[in-house]
This record gives sequence, structure tokens and C-alpha cells, in this order.
Amino acid sequence: MAVNRVPVLKRCRSLGLEPMYLGIDKKSNRELRRANRKMSEYGLQLREKQKAKFIYGVLEKPFHNYYEKADKMRGMTGENLMILLERRLDNVIFRMGFSRTRKEARQIVDHKHVLVNGKRVNIPSFLVKAGDTIEIREKSKGSQRYKDILETTGGRLVPEWLDVDQENLKGTIKELPTRTVIDVPVDEMLIVELYSK
Repeated sequence: MAVNRVPVLKRCRSLGLEPMYLGIDKKSNRELRRANRKMSEYGLQLREKQKAKFIYGVLEKPFHNYYEKADKMRGMTGENLMILLERRLDNVIFRMGFSRTRKEARQIVDHKHVLVNGKRVNIPSFLVKAGDTIEIREKSKGSQRYKDILETTGGRLVPEWLDVDQENLKGTIKELPTRTVIDVPVDEMLIVELYSK
């Protein structure tokens, strides 16, 4: 599997992104210095795409597949793209507060700790539907790892489209998210413009 080994804070700085969107509490004290270069239209579009890919941890080919799927759906392509990314299982685990970062959520899913509607799912890109029940399997619930995670993520706001029982590490998808409730600082219209060239 391809892994991006660029330090997270350095990548956040270059994309003009706050590390908190990735679930990271660190702050970078360095400023990004660019010699008064005006960014081209293509540069702005590319940066928005890289931002979305970096936040959700998706590589180029699957990201392009999401775009094509969003394009075939009814409604605005950009909004559909963001909703598809938000519906990924690793993202939902992160949003429910069962992991500190999306990378950790991906690992939790990979290691077969997650049940969707009572069945074990180990595919981070699995798309959840309204009404799905997601929980951490019984065997893993008592582990120290999840106690530490809940201690860290206890104060995190859970989006209104999710219903979460943090005591039992269980949650339900009340409804599919809309673009207005997705708090990711990405201008999806620029991504659509980039791909529609």
C-alpha cells in the first residue's frame, strides 16, 4: 500500500490547513513563507483536491472513482463527492469518537475491530447507509486502548447525523450527512472544475 511519509504538520502548513481537522492537537509555530507568488487558478484547484485527499486519507485513483460516482448521482457533483467521502467507514469511526485520528480509525477497521449491523467489516472505504449500526466488537471493548481514546475524544462534538453511545462504543447512522453539516474546509467546486477540464 502506498504511504505518504511527509510529516503531518509540514503537509498541513503547505495546504493551509489546521491540524485539528485531522484530530491532531499539535500546533506548528513555523509560518509558510512564499515569495509573493500569486497562485494560478489551476494551483488553487489542485490544492483543494490535495486538501480533501489528505484529510480523508484517500489516494488519487480511489478519489477519482469517488468523483465519477458523485458525478453520476443526482444533485450537485461537489456536494455528492463530500458526502461520499464522509460516509467512509474509517471517517464515521473518527466522527463517532472511537479513534483520535482518521489514520487510527483506518487501522481499527483494518484490524477487524468493527462490526457493521453485527457483521465484521475490515474495509476502511466501506460506505455506510442510513440506519446502519456500527460498534466495536465485544472482545476489543474492554481494552485499554479504547479507554484512552474515549478519554481523549470525550469532549469532541459528534455530528447530528450520528447517534452515539460512547459507554458501549456503539453508534447509529440516523441519516446521511448533508454538505451543510460537514465541517471540512474544502471548496469542492474547485475540485469539480479541476476534474471537468
